[in-house]
Amino acid sequence: MKIEKMTELPIRIDYAYLEETMLQLLAIPSPVGLTDGVVRYVAGRLEAIGLPYEITRRGAIRATIAGREARPARAIVTHLDTLGGMVREIKANGRLAIIPIGHWSARFAGGARLTVFTDDGQLRGTCLPLKTSGHAFGDAIDSQPSGWEHVEVRVDIPADTAQDLVAAGVNVGDWIAFDPQAEIMPNGYINSRYLDDKAAVAALLAACKAIVDSGQTPAVDVHPLFTITEEVGSGASAALHGDIAEMVSLDIAIAAPGQNTHEHAATICLQDMSGPFDYHLTHKLIGLAKQHGIAHRRDVFRFYRSDSAAAVEAGNDIRTALIGFGADGSHAQERTHRDALEALAQLSAVYMLSEPVARRDCKSMGSLAGFTEQLKPGEMALPVSQLPLPEQFLDVDGSVPPELQNVKSERI
Repeated sequence: MKIEKMTELPIRIDYAYLEETMLQLLAIPSPVGLTDGVVRYVAGRLEAIGLPYEITRRGAIRATIAGREARPARAIVTHLDTLGGMVREIKANGRLAIIPIGHWSARFAGGARLTVFTDDGQLRGTCLPLKTSGHAFGDAIDSQPSGWEHVEVRVDIPADTAQDLVAAGVNVGDWIAFDPQAEIMPNGYINSRYLDDKAAVAALLAACKAIVDSGQTPAVDVHPLFTITEEVGSGASAALHGDIAEMVSLDIAIAAPGQNTHEHAATICLQDMSGPFDYHLTHKLIGLAKQHGIAHRRDVFRFYRSDSAAAVEAGNDIRTALIGFGADGSHAQERTHRDALEALAQLSAVYMLSEPVARRDCKSMGSLAGFTEQLKPGEMALPVSQLPLPEQFLDVDGSVPPELQNVKSERI
């Protein structure tokens, strides 16, 4: 699905940098709650680009690209945290029962290699169904249920009892990171766990680097945000401040039957399960994609929420939007294409360089002057049929007069 470019992009995305950054991010385990390493990595990337940043107590990052004006500032956000697991029980058979970190299905955990992070080190292992060997269980391996209570972790140490695992330093509450199993194909397809959202993080860093390298100054201050708890719902609620009037989330977009998203394009989402995104900000992004010939699709997602929802639910009065890279198999073994990542980085860059939706947004409260307008009076559709006046068919007591009770409508 090629789209002929209408204009040249104002800056060039270094895809080699994007891909290198994505692979390095994938190499750093970062399930929710175990994110210090990936925070330090991204901080180093920002320093290399030349962007100042601040870090919250727990590790959310807020960087700054200074604009020609400070307000109304905008944020563009991705998340560093991923799905994962945690030890729920040390079992008598020398294996581990686990619970998921984040919302994902145990169907996609079976057979995966992983690391258990103990207080003193790391242990390697495999997540397996309770009945694994066909030579031992026969057809029962095909009929066993799917669910987290039906899988266990086999740790690669001599362990036949719970005591063996305890002696090796394993505890209830130890974090588990599943291997990403990344593979980049010569034709541009990218397969891996945790493309959500490390592919988008790499795209945002590549867009930031492109802006700095181009020497261009955004119209207003831009704050790239990198959050650490999106997969459990809190996301960007901690890293915003009152100057920010617009926020665009970068995340995975869902290519599946019934969806309009495509793996070779960026997606502009109009609504997710938290409700519609801001009309004006969303249509600004659509306009930018059209203007610069950036491959894009519009979509709505029924079972999806992002950093934007967390920000609004925390009480922030900001315009929000969601753009993403088209991908298949979200929260499983995910796949996207180079085209989608380049399109997302391009759209992010031109958005950061663009004018704000409304200059009036520099203040949280104001008059009607400068307020946005979706429909002009002449564009508001009226009902086709004029409703009759109630006094024409009702008595003063609200009843229907006898002479009208058996009258048929001329429209029937």
